[in-house]
Amino acid sequence: MGVNITFLGGANTVTGSKYLVRHDGHSLLIDCGLFQGYKQLRLRNWTPLPIAPNAVNAVLLTHAHLDHSGYLPLLVKEGFGGPVYASAGTQALCKILLPDSGHIQEEDAAFANRHGLSKHAPALPLYTRQDALDCLHQIKMVPMHKTFQPIPGWRATLSGAGHILGASSVLLEVAGRRILFSGDIGRPDDTIMFPPDPAPAADTVLVESTYGDRQHPSENLMAELGPALHKLAARGGVAVVPVFAVGRAQAVLHAIAQLKASGQVPHALPVFLDSPMAVHTTHLFEQHQGEHRLNTREAHALTHSAVMINSTDESKALSARHGPMVILSASGMATGGRVLHHLEHRAGNHRNMIILTGYQAPGTRGATLASGAKTLRIHGRDIDVHAEVVQLQSASAHADAGQLLEWLRTMPGRPDQVYVVHGDQQASDTLRGRIEHELRWRAMVPEHGSTWPC
Repeated sequence: MGVNITFLGGANTVTGSKYLVRHDGHSLLIDCGLFQGYKQLRLRNWTPLPIAPNAVNAVLLTHAHLDHSGYLPLLVKEGFGGPVYASAGTQALCKILLPDSGHIQEEDAAFANRHGLSKHAPALPLYTRQDALDCLHQIKMVPMHKTFQPIPGWRATLSGAGHILGASSVLLEVAGRRILFSGDIGRPDDTIMFPPDPAPAADTVLVESTYGDRQHPSENLMAELGPALHKLAARGGVAVVPVFAVGRAQAVLHAIAQLKASGQVPHALPVFLDSPMAVHTTHLFEQHQGEHRLNTREAHALTHSAVMINSTDESKALSARHGPMVILSASGMATGGRVLHHLEHRAGNHRNMIILTGYQAPGTRGATLASGAKTLRIHGRDIDVHAEVVQLQSASAHADAGQLLEWLRTMPGRPDQVYVVHGDQQASDTLRGRIEHELRWRAMVPEHGSTWPC
């Protein structure tokens, strides 16, 4: 029997990445992500996988974002007892992200029960903070660029993907086949992360397509953010900035610090980072020197670029403050977390500003705001939106379509097959067309749940 792969997530959607590789009675799961966004996608989190968790031999994570790692606590809770392999950065971030994810799900379930917002009685979390803590001991660190065996006889090698701390592409060698999983590919010009490593030779490639139908603007993050914050400060407003706690929060903080240093934004403009997860992640950049572009001084400055908010009481106190000020808070697509309370409190004031900092998946509140909606559903209520909504086009941590093609061109030879994954249908199909026409490679967009040879 040959090697095959089943697409259990990240197919025709930009979320829930899970790729099950099987050969000769063994199974390896590349990524173990949560579905986010549209309700019909989120419901997939509650549907049992087509393979028993205890039948999976090992898991290998490309990086720590929840759409790639956030299903892991449930997989372990339901019986998976094997090793989970990840880079040092990914392991460190999972220790922050996964317990926080469980905590948020517990809070959301409790809120739904208090206010009768669920059709289920009682509403239950998908998993708890304790479930997440229980799975962390199974995560084993593997170094970049050093080949190891996730399953006896199977060889895997991680290479740098840029994107966020610890993010990697994975080359898997099994039964004479070489399969390359891109993970999420970062931008070559990212202000904090190094550019992705060149792609190794492979027979089969899975390439992400988050921005498969788009090109990033030529202007940088500072050029976009500077005028917005200058205008905000002049009118005394409050900017609520939904940020991804890992990656975008640090990039935006770094940009604001540079804008202040250059005088483009008032030095006295208060900045608050209201996300314990983002606060802890920001401190990791000092501990993982050499894995990003920041030198020791810049990494230290990053941790002092904002007032770091940890406690719930400190977060609530921000509601009583008047502008001008900037509040960065997770989550980046406004799907949950403390940012919802800030949006609830600030969205109705026309002097205020909501700054969206990256890709907003369809079905999320961030996408609703980006579409120009005048109301936003938060905690069972419709909130009027009078604040100015600004969507930054240059803040994404993902390579655009041209940069993805350039990364593929670094491969030493032509692969037999490319599977275009981790993108909305239009983005994936557009990139598929460009791969076929510009590179003359075979490419297809797999359906969710489908199985194909490697």
